[in-house]
Amino acid sequence: MSETAFAMTGGRVAYDGKPVLRGIDLTVHTGEVVALLGANGSGKSTLVRALLGLTPLSGGSTLIYDRPPGRFRDWWRIGYVPQRLQVGGGVPATVREVVASGRIARQRRLRRTSAADRAAVAAALEAVRLSDRAGDPVQALSGGQQQRVLIARALAGEPDTYVMDEPTAGVDAETQRLLADTLAGLVLGGKTVVLVAHELGPLEPVITRGVVIGGGLIAHDGPPPRPEGECARPGHEHQHPHAAEPVAGPLTGWQGEPR
Repeated sequence: MSETAFAMTGGRVAYDGKPVLRGIDLTVHTGEVVALLGANGSGKSTLVRALLGLTPLSGGSTLIYDRPPGRFRDWWRIGYVPQRLQVGGGVPATVREVVASGRIARQRRLRRTSAADRAAVAAALEAVRLSDRAGDPVQALSGGQQQRVLIARALAGEPDTYVMDEPTAGVDAETQRLLADTLAGLVLGGKTVVLVAHELGPLEPVITRGVVIGGGLIAHDGPPPRPEGECARPGHEHQHPHAAEPVAGPLTGWQGEPR
């Protein structure tokens, strides 16, 4: 039997007393490429954050590689790609610095950056075609390029499992195709992928399982559903931008703690 990356049983989340997740049972085995699908407000992003322990459950339980999030220590095994790169005041972070932060969970405290760290960062930058922008401030990049930086940060950590929260939302078609190529490579490497999406677009060929969330419950769990309506029209651009989010800084967002 394959190893279990995530296992949620009866997962419930409520905000200000309003239920968002109403009892989710979801298991993700290693090697799966799972898309969490659903309309805006369906609870799919809340679900992925609850799987990681970033959003506390009000009921039920969840495990990461057989351990509750609060007791999980091998964060190098998880590469998280949030919806947006959050940068703010202070000293501007360069593209290379942000990508290098993906190595933190693999580093012991007070250890200097190693040749392996530098090689992993260089390979990640090359994979997302940003090697020539490595020294630039991330604030100078377009939205699509910033999304590539987040993907590169996850790649640099060389995790076993990638968790991506709407990685194609509001980005250009080139970045969407690049992500599809990147996912295809991860699949060949036997990696596990869980991603949140409003629609799959160019990612559809690499998805092995679709989980549709509706009203805080799982409405479908099986083969990815085919696109319908406008999304099925030839030439449809799969871009649905999010509303602007608060900017924090100088660099915030999830990453594993040093061992």
